[in-house]
Amino acid sequence: MTKEEANGATEEEQQAQSKKALKKQQKEAEKAAKKAEKQAKLAAEQQSTDEDDFAKDRYGVSAMVQSQQKLASVATDKVGPPSLTCMLSSAIGMKREGLGSGRVDGEFSAKGAALSLVSLHRALVRVEDLTPQKVDQLIWLRARVHTSRAKGKQCFLVLRQQQFNVQALVAVGDRASKQMVKFAANITKESIVDVEAMVRKVEQKIESCSQQDVELHIERIFVISQAEPRLPLQLEDAVRPDGDGEEEGRATVNQDTRLDNRVIDLRTTTSQAIFRLQSGVCQLFRDTLTKKGFVEIQTPKIISAASEGGANVFTVSYFKSSAYLAQSPQLYKQMCICADFDKVFCVGPVFRAEDSNTHRHLTEFVGLDIEMAFNYHYHEVIDSITDTMVQIFKGLRDNFQTEIQTVNKQFPSEPFKFLEPTLRLEYTEALAMLREAGVEMGDEDDLSTPNEKLLGRLVKEKYDTDFYVLDKYPLAVRPFYTMPDPNNPKYSNSYDMFMRGEEILSGAQRVHDPQLLTERALHHQIDLEKIKSYIDSFRYGAPPHGGGGIGLERVCMLYLGLHNVRQTSMFPRDPKRLTP
Repeated sequence: MTKEEANGATEEEQQAQSKKALKKQQKEAEKAAKKAEKQAKLAAEQQSTDEDDFAKDRYGVSAMVQSQQKLASVATDKVGPPSLTCMLSSAIGMKREGLGSGRVDGEFSAKGAALSLVSLHRALVRVEDLTPQKVDQLIWLRARVHTSRAKGKQCFLVLRQQQFNVQALVAVGDRASKQMVKFAANITKESIVDVEAMVRKVEQKIESCSQQDVELHIERIFVISQAEPRLPLQLEDAVRPDGDGEEEGRATVNQDTRLDNRVIDLRTTTSQAIFRLQSGVCQLFRDTLTKKGFVEIQTPKIISAASEGGANVFTVSYFKSSAYLAQSPQLYKQMCICADFDKVFCVGPVFRAEDSNTHRHLTEFVGLDIEMAFNYHYHEVIDSITDTMVQIFKGLRDNFQTEIQTVNKQFPSEPFKFLEPTLRLEYTEALAMLREAGVEMGDEDDLSTPNEKLLGRLVKEKYDTDFYVLDKYPLAVRPFYTMPDPNNPKYSNSYDMFMRGEEILSGAQRVHDPQLLTERALHHQIDLEKIKSYIDSFRYGAPPHGGGGIGLERVCMLYLGLHNVRQTSMFPRDPKRLTP
C-alpha cells in the first residue's frame, strides 16, 4: 500500500469514528431529553396530586424525636408520652418510597406552629382502655402497626400496644384522601404511628383483637418510627399455637429463631403477658415478705470461694488472683441472720456452671431467696415460705387473668391448683408412693427428674394439688450446712418444694453451731480455709435458722404450664447461648 493510500484509509476510519461518536451523542441527547421530559411530567403529576390531595396535612412521617420541644399532655388515668405532630417535617410530602416524598414546603413551619398548639393539649389513650365507654370520642394513640390490609378505597390496620390490639380503618371520605389510604397501606409492619381516630362500636365482635367491641376510624396518621420492610420473623407466626401451623400449612417459629431475634419475639402478646406476670411474681414476693417483717438485702455476686463448696462455678479474673460468680447468696443470708436481721430476702442473679442442656436448667437465673431465724422448729420456716408462695398464687390468679388467658391461647394448660394449708409429705412417704407405682429406689437415693414428675402426677391424683412440700431428705444428698435430723442421722431437716412435679425451691435448717459445721464441711472434703469467714460468723452466737432459694423462671414456667424455662427467661443463658 502506498503512502497516499494509507493516508486515505486513515481519513475514512476517522470519518467513520466521527459518525459513530456523533450518533452516540445524539442518542445520549435524546435519552436525556426523554428523562427530563419524564421528570417534568412526574413533577407536574406530583404537583397536581399535591394540589388535589385535600388530606395532605393529615398524614406523613414525623421528624426524628430528639426532644426538641417539651409538650404537656392533658391529665387522664393513663397518659402516654405527648404526640409530636408539631414536629412533622417535610416528610408530609416525602418522596414515596413506600411512604411519602421529601419536599420541604415553606408554609410547613406555620402549620407546625399551629399543630404544636394542638399538641400542648393532647393526651394519648392506651389501647387497653378502648372500650364501649369511649364510643364516639375522638382520641389520639401511639401504637405499632401489627398488620395492614388494603381493599379498594380503604385500608384496615391492626394497631398493637403490648398485649392489646385494636382494629383501625382508613377510608376515602371527607377526612381521608385516596393518597392517605395508599400511604397508610404502605406503612411497614412494626412501625410506630400516632393516630387520631374516632372510636366506633362494631356490630359483630372482632375476634382477632383484644378490643373486640370497638374499632377506630382514622382521621390522621403520622409515622413516628419506621420499621425495615423485612422482619426476621412474623409476629403472627410467633404466636401461632404449636400444631396449628402444621395442620393448616402455615409457618411457626422455632425456639432458636425466637431467641436469636429476641427483641422482636418479646413484642408478641404471649411474651408480653409472660414477663408482665413474672414482674407480678417479684412484686408479690416482695410485698408478702415485707408485710411479714422481712428485710430485703443485697449480697455480693463476686466471691472468693465456691458458695456451696462445689465445682460448678464460673471462675473470673480478679486483679492478680481468681474469684467466682456466686452459686447462691446462701452464706451471706446466714451471715445477716447472725447479724440480728432476723428475717431477710433477696432477689438477684444466680450463676451455675453446669453443662445441663435441659428444659429447666440455665447457667444464669434469678433467685428469690429467703432466710429467717425461728424459735423452736424449722417447720416455722416451711410455713412462712409456703404461705408466701400461696399469696403469690392467689395474687396471680386474682390480678393477672388477662396475662394468663393470653398465654393459654398459644400454650393451653390446666389452671394451677394449690391447697391451704400446703400439703407436706415426708421423703419416706414419697418413696412408698413411688415404689407402689413400680419404681425401685434405695432409702437414701435422691429423686431423679423422671421420678419427680411421676411423684407430681401421683400427688395430683391423690391430693388434687400442683404445689406441695417434700420434707426430711436423706442427709447424704444435701449440702454440708444442712442440719441432720436429730431422730434419724440418715435424714436431715431439709425440704424441697414442687410445682407440677418439678422442683422450684430447695431449703433446710442450717447448721448454726461452728463445731458441727466444721465437722460437716470436713465430711464433704471442703477446704476449711476457703470458708473460714463463713464458719467464724457462727462463733459469736447464732440463732437457729433456715431458708430456701426459689428459681423465678421455673416458678413462672410451671405456673403457666409452659414446657421450657427459656420461655420465661428474657435473655436466657445456657451452655450453648451467650447472646443476645
